[in-house]
Amino acid sequence: MNYRVLLCDDEPHVLLPLSLKFRKSGFDVQIAEHGGIAWSKILEEQPDVVITDCNMPHMSGLQLIEKIRGCEATRHLPAILLTAKGYEMDEAELQERLGVSALVVKPFSPKEVVQTAIRLLNPGGHDSVEITDLTNHFRP
Repeated sequence: MNYRVLLCDDEPHVLLPLSLKFRKSGFDVQIAEHGGIAWSKILEEQPDVVITDCNMPHMSGLQLIEKIRGCEATRHLPAILLTAKGYEMDEAELQERLGVSALVVKPFSPKEVVQTAIRLLNPGGHDSVEITDLTNHFRP
């Protein structure tokens, strides 16, 4: 069984390369165009990790992560925040105050985001493991 990732961004030019890289890396991929759709998919699909843009219509990535942390069933779900405003954000404060698992600043490489997700899903490392075969290394 593969890990399930939920990608949430209102920009198709961000979603497409991320979804391709995650699929190529062995993940099952779900996509949401804003936080409201993402929240519904989180409750229905129960992904293993959520990657969300910070600024989106209807519900921002920060609001989505607040909902994730406020719900008993999802509070331990790793959540990666993507932002173009990394210079304005303090990652340590976001982690402490909102429970953001990791902050990735745009522009980024899709590989960087996949590797960040793998690190969160596999604390304790296998940093040298190829990301193309997750099922043999990360799932029992």
